[in-house]
Amino acid sequence: MTQVVPVACPQCQHRVHAEAHFCSQCGATLRGPPCPSCGAPSQAGDIYCTQCGAALQPERARFGGPAARVPWAVAVMLALALVLILVLRGGGGREITLSPPPGAPSGGQGSPTTPLGPTSAVDLGSMTPRDAATRLFDRVMRALEAGNQAEANQFLPMAIASYDLIAALSLDDRFHLSLLYAAAGNGDAALLTAEAGLAVRPTHILLLGAAAQAALAIGDTARARAHYQTVVDVYDEEIRADLEEYGMGAGGHANLLPALQAEAAAYLAGTG
Repeated sequence: MTQVVPVACPQCQHRVHAEAHFCSQCGATLRGPPCPSCGAPSQAGDIYCTQCGAALQPERARFGGPAARVPWAVAVMLALALVLILVLRGGGGREITLSPPPGAPSGGQGSPTTPLGPTSAVDLGSMTPRDAATRLFDRVMRALEAGNQAEANQFLPMAIASYDLIAALSLDDRFHLSLLYAAAGNGDAALLTAEAGLAVRPTHILLLGAAAQAALAIGDTARARAHYQTVVDVYDEEIRADLEEYGMGAGGHANLLPALQAEAAAYLAGTG
């Protein structure tokens, strides 16, 4: 039987199983997406395919990679993210229990408790890609809620990269990813992500709100107005579709929907 040789995590150098997707020590992603041109596998952080040279992740390249400084000046983009934070805190939120950052005390009895929950380790590699992405998304959102920009900065690239490992993004996945790009100040990527979901369901209220905010962030007021107008036009009928992400469950954003409707109406009224 062939022995599987552990590999080093590119972020913290912890030795992990060669087939793992995430580091069990720091949560960093270990795999990149397959090449869209030839299908060859890639490693975390690769921008071009080593087999055919095709670009692997143009959106992540624009974001700047894990070492990039995350800008925080796009206040209109954070507004939507902060509304979501209030929804997660008010009901339907999930307790976040992830590995501590490199150098922080690890789990066990007496592990410190932070505003993000206990720092006892949870092996992200044991989760499905979607569960791991959701955990990282929630961690970023709660860091922003606590005013901890340094922690959000640390986990944003990891959270964004985790969505590359989901084979087929759901509409709710795209909503989350759009908010992450928004929090990173990348309005172009936030808009592209939201509108990719709207190409599948043009009446999706959460994606319409995210797209409108992203359009405002890049100065495209006509596009923002169009998305807000759609929110107002389809709201009542769309709510009756009873999508899972519209509900009150753990993954639902029911409390956010009326806030988005009010936001859309206020914007349209203010712009004439």
